[in-house]
Amino acid sequence: MIFELEQKEKAAVLFDGWQETLIWSCLQNVMGTLYVDAIENPSSAMVLLGDFCFPAGKPNRELVLYGPKWYRLENITGEEKRPKEERAPEDTKESLAEMIIVPQNPAWADLIEECYGERAKKVTRYAIKKEPGIFDGDKLLTVVKALPKGYELKMIDEDLFRYCRQIEWCGDWVSQYKDYAEYRDHGLGAVILKDGEPVSGASSYSGFLGGIEIEIDTREDHRRKGLAYICGAKLILECLERGWYPSWDAQNKWSVALSEKLGYHFDHEYTAYEIRLCR
Repeated sequence: MIFELEQKEKAAVLFDGWQETLIWSCLQNVMGTLYVDAIENPSSAMVLLGDFCFPAGKPNRELVLYGPKWYRLENITGEEKRPKEERAPEDTKESLAEMIIVPQNPAWADLIEECYGERAKKVTRYAIKKEPGIFDGDKLLTVVKALPKGYELKMIDEDLFRYCRQIEWCGDWVSQYKDYAEYRDHGLGAVILKDGEPVSGASSYSGFLGGIEIEIDTREDHRRKGLAYICGAKLILECLERGWYPSWDAQNKWSVALSEKLGYHFDHEYTAYEIRLCR
């Protein structure tokens, strides 16, 4: 049996030492869901937040198989319940067919491969050091001031929040927040617009107590213009104003390089699995 655990402190020890803010978000009751093999004294647990799944403790086959099942049903159900004007376009349904599982150790990795076989694509991700106080505010301000002519830089307000929810390529800037009120309390984002349309942005994929996890992207036809660099700099400055830590985790080496330009430092590589949920 798998149970949803509300008293998250009962399973917190299973995640000790894991420097992952999505896990912190869940254990702090900010966002995310925690599943366990037992309500009292669990030996296996799993955090789910957005596209990500983090199993911990004793490897548990039922838990590994349960995560993607929950993810797909919850996302589809949530999409159907969302007000019609805020639903994603129909062609984004395919994005619900994949999630990312990050194993705590090799034993969990072996179990994931055993459970999903060819549907589990092993990938390398890149952890960035969490170092409060490292940012050069003057440098970041100079970056922000280099916004090219013809572009507008804005923070995400309620109108932009609702607008981004309808656009597939930038939906993850706001998609993990149930509404703007939650985003206002636990999220933050900077967007560059061209002719009133978002073309680049850096926002919070998720929030935790005292910080956010950054999601950053630029529309394909506006890349290689330094727009993501400017958005990242603006978002970091806004976080510093609030006393928040802007955490960064890199999907690829391009993201690592951008983080280093902004003042971060690379920490280590780690293994994750992209799970294809539809055959």
